[in-house]
Amino acid sequence: MRALVQRVKEAEVRVGERVVGRIGPGLVVLLGVARGDGEEDARWLAQKVANLRIFENEAGRMDYSLLEKELEVLVVSQFTLYGDCRHGRRPDFTAAAPPEQAFPLYRAFCAGLRELGLRVAEGEFGAYMLLSLVNDGPVTVMVESKTGGT
Repeated sequence: MRALVQRVKEAEVRVGERVVGRIGPGLVVLLGVARGDGEEDARWLAQKVANLRIFENEAGRMDYSLLEKELEVLVVSQFTLYGDCRHGRRPDFTAAAPPEQAFPLYRAFCAGLRELGLRVAEGEFGAYMLLSLVNDGPVTVMVESKTGGT
């Protein structure tokens, strides 16, 4: 699994005219699931993201996690994180898990965050979405599960 994590001041995701998820300060997580991923990857990645120390202390040093600051998280599924662009001009998405495998793992990741006490907003799995966000920093990091889908 891959999580592209962005620190934000605010974010929202829409499907058509409908807002399906909105947060204030916290993290936006674009989540990709690979063919070889399992529930252990989802739980491990949720713990890792929740505990990333990427929020600044009074001295400007990244010292606090999402959990410590009691902030929000918006999770949006994004199979395109597994797009392989090394050959040709069109990304190859064969490493991405099919929806029937990816959806339960996406749900497990969100559940893992909620079990830690976080407020989690979500996109709509499989839908065409419009994501708006205000980056904070900007701070953007890529986090992969232990197996990385292999």
